[in-house]
Amino acid sequence: MPQITEAEWKKQLEKDALEGLYFVYGPEKYLVQRSAARVKEKALQGTFPDFNLQEFDGMECTVDALAEAVEALPFMTEKKYVMVSDLDVEARNAAEMEKLYGCLEDVPESTVLFFYLPGLTPDMKRSAKWKKFLNTVVKKGKALSLERRSSADLEKLLGTAAGKRYCVLSRENARRIIGLCGDDLQTLLNEVEKLCAYVKEGEISPSVIDRVVTKNLETTVFALSKDIFAGRYDAAYGVLDTLFAQNEEPVSILAVLSSAYLDVYRVRAALQSGETAVEPAKHFDYKNKEFRLRNAERDGRKLSTAMLRQSLEALSSADAQLKGGRGDRKLFQRLTLEKLIAELLWIAEKEKVS
Repeated sequence: MPQITEAEWKKQLEKDALEGLYFVYGPEKYLVQRSAARVKEKALQGTFPDFNLQEFDGMECTVDALAEAVEALPFMTEKKYVMVSDLDVEARNAAEMEKLYGCLEDVPESTVLFFYLPGLTPDMKRSAKWKKFLNTVVKKGKALSLERRSSADLEKLLGTAAGKRYCVLSRENARRIIGLCGDDLQTLLNEVEKLCAYVKEGEISPSVIDRVVTKNLETTVFALSKDIFAGRYDAAYGVLDTLFAQNEEPVSILAVLSSAYLDVYRVRAALQSGETAVEPAKHFDYKNKEFRLRNAERDGRKLSTAMLRQSLEALSSADAQLKGGRGDRKLFQRLTLEKLIAELLWIAEKEKVS
């Protein structure tokens, strides 16, 4: 059976029609966890849930224990549920995987075997072990990949969440929250709950959003890149001070900053080739993040290709320094990033296109 859609999954849950083998995974962890909660809710509705629901931590459980649970008959009910979280097939040896596949080949009709990944986000296309596991599930059961929501979907979801708390959140202001926090649904819903608690009822305004919402690392570092592009020295170092005050990892700061420059460089290459700014989305991972390319086109309009190349070289050099530093590591990392910001500001100022 091919992978099922979210609509098909919801229909099976609503009709209480779960049977056999399931695997739910994907980057949208809030929905993965909610799916698992729905399955557990179904299991707890039956008689003797202590006997008919068995949960395993996939990081610690043995395949033998899992197989034994799958084969065991339900107690005074039609089905028993076996739920396995974060089973890392990459960490299992060949003998264990052979036993596991034997278990998956013939799941009893009386058992619902549910694998889900609330923490792991493996690369299903590049990992041979995960690819084999997924193919086995698709052949013998049902697999569901829960992807990040589009900006339009998130705007609608946030507006609905605010409405349930007697608050009004416009699509424009929902978009503002997404821009500050990223596209992780759990984070966004937490921020809406916080905003609703702050305003109590009525409209959630842009000023309240800016005052209350916690900006994520990516958003803050992209703001830093904009300050560098524009030559705003004080603002750039102010953002860097904020990041250190929040105890953000210097390596993570550098990684996001580098990605901001890569966005601009990729857009520049696409435009020079006669393509549109969103062409890089066909070749790199920008799913539901095409806005980054449009922002890169806007922010990098006055920057030369030579400046971008020099900046990427500086970023690469700083990366090597951060990973090879000795002595007082914290002080060294801060000095390395401060020096990098100075170099990037100097390059941007020197190479701006008139």
